[in-house]
Amino acid sequence: MIERMTRILDAFDGQQARISLEEIAYRAQLPRSTVYRILHQLVRSEWVEHTAFGYALGRRAAGLGGGEHARIRAAAAPLLHELHLRTDLVVHLTVLDGGDSLYLDKIGGSFATRLPSRVGGRAPAYSTAGGKAVLAWLEPEMIDGLYGRPLRRCTDRTIAEPADLHRELNRIRLRCGLAFERGESVNGVACAGAAVRGPEGPVAAVSLCGDARTTRLDTVAPLVAGAVREISRTLFPEPRISLGIRRKTSRPEQGWLSGSAERLMSAEAG
Repeated sequence: MIERMTRILDAFDGQQARISLEEIAYRAQLPRSTVYRILHQLVRSEWVEHTAFGYALGRRAAGLGGGEHARIRAAAAPLLHELHLRTDLVVHLTVLDGGDSLYLDKIGGSFATRLPSRVGGRAPAYSTAGGKAVLAWLEPEMIDGLYGRPLRRCTDRTIAEPADLHRELNRIRLRCGLAFERGESVNGVACAGAAVRGPEGPVAAVSLCGDARTTRLDTVAPLVAGAVREISRTLFPEPRISLGIRRKTSRPEQGWLSGSAERLMSAEAG
């Protein structure tokens, strides 16, 4: 059993963000059914994590110096510190784990003590700006599979109905992935978030949080968007393409940035 677990863990080379079950079985040279059974145990023990796009090394493996979470955190660290220095707001780096936002990093300011978030902590993804930014890039059927009904409330402003969540995620997609939150996770807190995305979908999110009475989301939103683009480029360098032909994307990356702050906040309120 130990030998088979080792062969499965060795299938993760650190360069592949997520690996399919079939690829793991091929690399480990084990039957698919055997790999599936062992992976299930490894996921329960947090040595491996299972996302919508495959398997990756989990929290315990990251604690030993490896894993996708460690790679994401290392790539994001300089940008998170820059965001905090420029805004004096609380900066979060999160990933989607089941239906929760799992906090990989938190850089505080004077407002940090009012936030219950902590590294290793969790919050329902639908209640946070970063979580909603990731959910917006998933298929609607996947969202329905993550949550029951009604949704658990964190405050009286938390989205409680799946239909309302789908409408909110559609608004985020119309803003090309920029998410807002006011008092949905913690009363009196306003946040702007955006997802770090790779070729296969969202892998993490960055958010800026501050006092809802004084934080101008229209001002900090472009900073968040710029940070996640840089983190995405670091994690997933775009291959050089000959003859000047660039890869087409199915959705615009920066379209919302060309609009005015008024248009941006109008979309938020809508």
